[in-house]
Amino acid sequence: MDAEYDVIVVGAGFGGPVAAKRCADAGLKTLLVERSGVPGEKVVSGLVIPIYGFLFGPEFIRDGNPPIQRPICSVVNRIVKDGKIFFTDHTLWVPKPITVGYSAYCKPFCTWLADRAVESGAELRTSTTAVDVIMDGGTIKGIVTDKGERLGSKVLIDSGGTQNQLSIKAGLREKFTPEAIELYMLWDFEMDKADVDRVFGNSMEFFHAMPEEKIGAPLGYGSTLYFFTYRESIHPGLGQFLVTRGETPNAAKLLREYFDNFTGTIERWKQDIAPKVKLRSVLWDVCPIYAGLLEETRGMPIYGDGMLIIGDAAGFEASAFGDGVPNAWFSADIAARVAIDAVKKGDSSKAALKAYKDDVKADPFITHTITDFRRWDMRRLLLTKDYSQFKRKIRDHWGIGAFRYSNMGGPCLKAMGRMMKDDPTVVASWLKMFTRYWKNWENNSFDRLSTD
Repeated sequence: MDAEYDVIVVGAGFGGPVAAKRCADAGLKTLLVERSGVPGEKVVSGLVIPIYGFLFGPEFIRDGNPPIQRPICSVVNRIVKDGKIFFTDHTLWVPKPITVGYSAYCKPFCTWLADRAVESGAELRTSTTAVDVIMDGGTIKGIVTDKGERLGSKVLIDSGGTQNQLSIKAGLREKFTPEAIELYMLWDFEMDKADVDRVFGNSMEFFHAMPEEKIGAPLGYGSTLYFFTYRESIHPGLGQFLVTRGETPNAAKLLREYFDNFTGTIERWKQDIAPKVKLRSVLWDVCPIYAGLLEETRGMPIYGDGMLIIGDAAGFEASAFGDGVPNAWFSADIAARVAIDAVKKGDSSKAALKAYKDDVKADPFITHTITDFRRWDMRRLLLTKDYSQFKRKIRDHWGIGAFRYSNMGGPCLKAMGRMMKDDPTVVASWLKMFTRYWKNWENNSFDRLSTD
């Protein structure tokens, strides 16, 4: 070995730095390896992180000053029929400074997370790719980098994301099936803050439609057209599954066509938005939204002798919302606890690391969110042309119904009860977070990044 570590974490996206910080805080010699030049650089553009990730995730995020782009206080759902908006749902909203989530650009947020790991003592190596694992008698003992280095570990935490091959090379997992993968296209538009404030406020918007409108998910299999809002920009996105009804559609062509149909017909875009925006970039990415819904994918191992797999690499994308950040944080926290215990006991065998799988199953959110069939079931509704049911399902999915007990209400209440039992003062921390995050956003004042 060229160097030895207690823990090596591969991938400095949203989950990896959390695991690295936890391990470093516990006094473990920790290495965080990132293949891009800057943490978060390879994660496409931006996203909206649901509030439950901040409330019930790592306390250093809740108590910190991460670079958020805009507090999101409401979700606006619009249904399009015959090329016009004929129904709008505003049921999901909360008064400021409380939010339903925060929008963020990935690069600065992941850099902020990695900075916290480095502050805690973790070593960060950027522009370094883990190209293979080191095996010894069936146990993973480290990684081989693209520079030819052999770096040893007692526990390897794989946070390499959807397109990562490390856990496959370790013989633990297989490639995600095309039926589980969504290709999505993202448009990033510059927009003055005053215009974003006036047109959208602290909201994000979804545009829903039956397949014949050709503006929502192409062929009805994929993402509804969404608009994420940032400080001085907006971010429309639309997705299509790689395999639809047993066939492979030309997703790139369809996504462009559907967005062109939207921009060419919807007055909301033509009158309120288009005159105020300037296209900055068009981006592509993939995500394993339905990985948890497919039994063969969900059954793939998430741990092995000397290795733990977290976040998107483990298929922990929330199927109903297409968001993996909270689950990346939750699984990173669990993995770090198990890795710390394994290193201290001197036992990183598969049997010792099984605690990771047990704790993932016991987590209020991870299994619940990856096996949520609401979005999957929406495809059947899109074939019925039943607009009354369409309205109800949209309210249940993206409106106030999202927080019914059987949806996200139950996991939130369970997590809240668990945290308040352990620390009754956590409620005060939540309230301080809402107030502090809002003031930080108003003043555009966040922690300085190492890349500044």
